[in-house]
Amino acid sequence: MKMFRPVLALVLSVLALPALAEIRIQEVKSPGGLTAWLVEDHGIPFTALEIRFRGGTSLDLPGKRGATYLMTALIEEGTGDLDSRGFAEARDSLAAHFSFDTGADVVSVSAMMLTENRDQAVDLLAGALTAPRFDQDAVDRVREQVLSNIRSGEKDPGSIASREMDAMAFGDHPYATPGEGTVASVTALTRDDMLEAHKGALARDRVYIAAAGDITPEELGLLVDRLLGGLPATGAALPGRAPWNLTAGVTVIDFPSPQSVITFGHSGIKRDDPDFFAAFILNEVMGGGRFTSRLMTEVREKRGLTYGIGSYLIGMDQAEMVLGQLSASNDKAAQAVEVIRAEWARIAADGLTEAELAATKTYLTGAYPLRFDGNGPIASMLVAMQMDGLPIDYPNTRNEKIEAVTMEDVKRVAARLFLPDALRFVVVGQPQGLTSSP
Repeated sequence: MKMFRPVLALVLSVLALPALAEIRIQEVKSPGGLTAWLVEDHGIPFTALEIRFRGGTSLDLPGKRGATYLMTALIEEGTGDLDSRGFAEARDSLAAHFSFDTGADVVSVSAMMLTENRDQAVDLLAGALTAPRFDQDAVDRVREQVLSNIRSGEKDPGSIASREMDAMAFGDHPYATPGEGTVASVTALTRDDMLEAHKGALARDRVYIAAAGDITPEELGLLVDRLLGGLPATGAALPGRAPWNLTAGVTVIDFPSPQSVITFGHSGIKRDDPDFFAAFILNEVMGGGRFTSRLMTEVREKRGLTYGIGSYLIGMDQAEMVLGQLSASNDKAAQAVEVIRAEWARIAADGLTEAELAATKTYLTGAYPLRFDGNGPIASMLVAMQMDGLPIDYPNTRNEKIEAVTMEDVKRVAARLFLPDALRFVVVGQPQGLTSSP
């Protein structure tokens, strides 16, 4: 769910800051005790601000699934004496950009503001974050948008496959059900539920803050207190560790389509695990975003079984997974499943070649600085680093950690990470030669 309205000229978001080696991250302590990370650059008169609240849709109370999702969509629907339209007009008049998003573990707030309008933009955003109106007409209107998305997802094979995988994996944990809720649960939500969700999700004890651009540490410290000081000190309790119930096998869900959507995976690896960088390299070789990955080579290029396929290390706060997805025609789905199993077994047994390891290190270390291509991306990366528990000097040491991975590391971690006998395939379609197994 992205509530996105571009206002600032696109060029502002893509103008790069100095090269990665020159970026200096400062830790800022506000007078009120909040911590923020800052990359200060006065070359362009605007600031990007990223705020994350840990918890997200996993904080939904029993019977209130979808409350945090709907609440987040309503944040920009008015505050104080401004209704939805008045808020939008005030934001646009300041040439400011605000967006609000929520996921299983986080509520995200992104803002970009011109230096000359920064004080007014901060005041407007502070009102939205600390005192949203939640007018009933806005609740009803946005609810209908959410319900429309839910109904569309119920007919989308990719969404069906993801929901089934989550339900099988996570038991009674919030991860087991879609964060946007169901038609029944969202229909039953009230304005009071929005107030409760807001109080539980947006609190100072779970906030992470980053900024990049035309602002000093002193100015940022005052800004974050002004912006967030009106929020509750503590929010709702975070959920505990998710159970892991996913077993190996195949689940076929009948869906009338000439193609089958196939989601596959098993348990994964934590971000703070000492083996993470070896796992990261291994997954890049197996199913990363390049056409040279093994899955793209074996499933697409050699056999023409799909247009695209990838695998991903999924790290959530309370669970980890290795997941992949592809679409294949119904008559080719069974063969695609067998090829994936074979590639999983091959990498588990043999690891990587020297050439694969060297080429992947070159790609990963070379591509990393390109992520720091503007104030917005930099602020987003800084706040993600904080949430992952990474040190403030991580951008300067990350590539060293990639380079330090050895052939012995990848062979050992391949056997640990890739588990062909644990793979579960969820197939949504009418695949020939595939049936459900326990």
